[in-house]
Amino acid sequence: MKNIAPAVFAPDGIGDTKPDNQAVLNWVHEVGTLTNPENVFWCDGSEREHEFLIAESLKQNVVIKLNEKKVPRSYLHRSNPNDVARVERFTFICTPTKEEAGPTNNWSEPAETYSKLHGLLKGAMRGRTMFVVPYIMGLPDSPLTKVGFEITDSIYVVLSMRIMTRMGKIALERLGNDPKAEWNRGVHSLLDVDPARRFICHFPQDNAIVSVGSGYGGNVLLSKKCLALRIGSYLARKQGWMAEHMLILGVKSPEGKKHYVAAAFPSACGKTNFAMLIPPKRFEGWKITTVGDDIAWMQVRDGRLYAVNPENGYFGVVPGTSYKSNPNAMKSIARDSLYTNVALTDGGDVWWEGKDGPPPAHAIDWRGNDWTPESKEKAAHPNSRFTTPMRNNPALDSEVEGGKGVPISAIIFGGRRSDTIPLVYQALPSATRSNGNVAILRIQYWRLFPTLARHRETPDESAADFQRELVPQRRRWKILMARLWRKHASA
Repeated sequence: MKNIAPAVFAPDGIGDTKPDNQAVLNWVHEVGTLTNPENVFWCDGSEREHEFLIAESLKQNVVIKLNEKKVPRSYLHRSNPNDVARVERFTFICTPTKEEAGPTNNWSEPAETYSKLHGLLKGAMRGRTMFVVPYIMGLPDSPLTKVGFEITDSIYVVLSMRIMTRMGKIALERLGNDPKAEWNRGVHSLLDVDPARRFICHFPQDNAIVSVGSGYGGNVLLSKKCLALRIGSYLARKQGWMAEHMLILGVKSPEGKKHYVAAAFPSACGKTNFAMLIPPKRFEGWKITTVGDDIAWMQVRDGRLYAVNPENGYFGVVPGTSYKSNPNAMKSIARDSLYTNVALTDGGDVWWEGKDGPPPAHAIDWRGNDWTPESKEKAAHPNSRFTTPMRNNPALDSEVEGGKGVPISAIIFGGRRSDTIPLVYQALPSATRSNGNVAILRIQYWRLFPTLARHRETPDESAADFQRELVPQRRRWKILMARLWRKHASA
């Protein structure tokens, strides 16, 4: 069988930055003993390391370099055609009891699941490099920031994590030497990218994630949905904060008054477009700035609800993105970006349905086949993606790096439906508690239509997956905002 991820061999000074934390070293040794890799590569996030990994990725055809003049420092990756989207039906929350997993998640018994995964991982990295990726989710000075380590045999994952997280030595410094410090353990292996052996499993009590059989970003960038939302919601409940599937944006009036707003939408419902919105001409003088386009970590402090964006980049849906629909996104992805499953033009540029201008006369589609405007198949997969650094966004908010977070003045809820029925059905102040007035906001789930990004066998499965996305691990979501109503009632 062909090795789809051959080992890489780095020169001295690259791939050898081990942490001092003995608990991490012991864990990496255990995973290495199980998976039996050719070698271990300790990532540090440096530019020299990045250049080496890019060169190796080009040699192995993991990525294709794009035209440097048209899309500087950018690359195209093609995933396996059977591996193009998140697989919610093979995504499990592994808690001691089914009730703890929540009514909208798939549950699996932890010991049985560990046993199955260990069987799949045994010897899985033979002939491959085991990359160890240290990262933080959150700002370096934020009290909510979490440290994670992802072990993977995919260079694509390493390149993507460098964009999406604050990766490398910054995580080692945040973790320190304390063997009892909190950190997330993530293990990923491509295996043979067989859908029958594809599982994404979360173990909240162990602060651990195991993903096998996939190379697609949403299943393998364990910092994102896996840690930031699924494990995050468990940690948040224990520690007194909230991990939510929400964008965060700033709104500044012509008079200079600024508020921050969060908004909850399922995937592929326009969060990125909303977060990067440019007000229309009739709102001249208003300004929108982006804090985050997908995930918000929230906490009530000093009578206000604060939110931070734990990510460092954007992992957005490409089709339909244009200078008409989202000029700020187009400017963001014009350089330093990693594209997945879009078309490649003869001039070395990327193209997708909905991009500005006429389609190319000829291109190579997302499967690697010739494509013309007369072709029946789409040039770019409907769930094709861009991965780009947050710093590229011309509308980036000035407070995005503030560890305290931004104060939230309003929360918007939305989703794609066949008819109009509110997602929010009740919002009221509750009885006064010892810590002040508390507002309770409840959300009722209703069946939502599957998104364009879904790649499912049946509509019912798609709808079930889509329904699960809105809020992980709970059907009726309660935000306890101490003194928040009283604060704004007097404002």
